[in-house]
Amino acid sequence: MLAEVEGWAAEFERLCERVSPRFARPEVRRRVAGFLRGLLGEVERKNGWQLAEHARETTPDGMQRLLTTACWDADGLRDDVRAYVVEHLGDPGGVLVVDETGFLKKGPKSAGVQRQYSGTAGRVENCQVGVFLTYASPRGRALVDRELYLPKEWAADAARRAEAHVPEQVTFHTKPQLAQQMLARAAEVGVPAGWVTADEVYGGDARLRAFLEDRDLAYVLAVKATQPLWAASEHGPAEVPACELVAGLPARAWRRLSAGDGAKGPRVYDWARVALVRPGWPGRGFWLLARRRLSDGELAFYACFGPARTTLAELVGVAGIRWAVEECFQAGKGQVGLDHYQVRRYDAWYRHTTLALVAQAFLAAVRAHAGRAGAGGG
Repeated sequence: MLAEVEGWAAEFERLCERVSPRFARPEVRRRVAGFLRGLLGEVERKNGWQLAEHARETTPDGMQRLLTTACWDADGLRDDVRAYVVEHLGDPGGVLVVDETGFLKKGPKSAGVQRQYSGTAGRVENCQVGVFLTYASPRGRALVDRELYLPKEWAADAARRAEAHVPEQVTFHTKPQLAQQMLARAAEVGVPAGWVTADEVYGGDARLRAFLEDRDLAYVLAVKATQPLWAASEHGPAEVPACELVAGLPARAWRRLSAGDGAKGPRVYDWARVALVRPGWPGRGFWLLARRRLSDGELAFYACFGPARTTLAELVGVAGIRWAVEECFQAGKGQVGLDHYQVRRYDAWYRHTTLALVAQAFLAAVRAHAGRAGAGGG
């Protein structure tokens, strides 16, 4: 056990050394290491005061400056996180998962905050919403990118923007557009991923699907029952709602398969797929994937694109991996203080969030190493 703990400490030092070029001054580098130790440590609320106390600093001023006025590159650090995760978790069968999470807030001052739907709360709340990209592979999973959603009202309000330090070049982007930015960054550096998956917010966006198709990035994207998809009909190809494409399927078209293990064991559903009509894509296929819940027959739908030989079981496996991002959100908020920040500034949100991603990436790397050691009997 002692050797294992010493190994964790050595890996933490290697990670701090790896990211140190993003921080120009030695005192900032030292404070970053202290901040990360606090995020990883037994600190109840990982905010400025408690992180400062953990680092044995007498005031929170230094930790607050780290998130606001200190000179360092949050986007460069994000790139380091992604590279670190790929180094430790990378696998050709990796999946990129897009999803959003809410950060509940009081008052109107924090960048992007307003009454909006929060999946975290399951209802409309006063909150910020962050869109995140997760990398999931057989070796583990971790958040690798982040964007703060800035609602239209915020994007158009010059006074609120100035008070929250929103840069002039930042304009309104939909959540699927933010997802596309993160996926483009991952693709540009060759993140090893065979698939992309996301929920209906993203699957229903035709421009995002076209973006993935143009880059030959296979996907399994949740869509609404009413989503029109191109399929064969009596009069030739036509756009047909997803629910209608499944309505007439015979019983033999459905297969009972697990979408992976959940908290209560295997997540078993009945699954079927329907081939879609999209000429001009040699070697590639388009499908509607349908999931039927065993208890009450409730249906869910996915638009899919990938290699023509893709099996139903492979599509089901990708659909099931989408829940990896929920695990990452829970771990990020519960273990490394992803939502513990007390900052209002736009840039400070990115800084705190990125440092939390560093801490979570470290935990994912340690778990992956421990898993390999255990599998090898070491």
